Amino acid sequence: MAFDNTVTVTGNMTRDPELRFTAGGSAVATFGLAWNRRWQNRQTNETEEQVSFFDVTCWNTLAENVSESLTKGTRVVVSGRMEQRSWETQDGERRSKVEIIADEVSPSLRWATVEVIRNERRDGGGGGRNQGGGGYQGGGGGRQQRSQADYVPDEEPF
Repeated sequence: MAFDNTVTVTGNMTRDPELRFTAGGSAVATFGLAWNRRWQNRQTNETEEQVSFFDVTCWNTLAENVSESLTKGTRVVVSGRMEQRSWETQDGERRSKVEIIADEVSPSLRWATVEVIRNERRDGGGGGRNQGGGGYQGGGGGRQQRSQADYVPDEEPF
């Protein structure tokens, strides 16, 4: 029997992505994500709120695109799997945390617009897990313009 461990979370980035590289050369980006839930307390008629925080890890091309495209405060949609890590502190205490290993990260378009800029494939066209391309420039500043000469119809995915 197969078990599926897929989660999709929409929230705000709590810190800029931090891009690092493993000894083998793989890109790894990490960032924080906050998800707020608000509701009306029927007994007091007051609005109550609960905030959940998640650490998100991205690998390879996804990591590079996230670090180039997204910043603290951006509302994003993250889809991936949850993993629990455990370790022991220097004081001998056992600690653990659950983090999201992202398969997809995208800006939320509920309250924002973006301009998609397609990147050249770096993986030889096979497109394995976490190998998707495509960065974006959000909001107002620093938009890159592609000229008509850059357009190649064969690049279209559909």
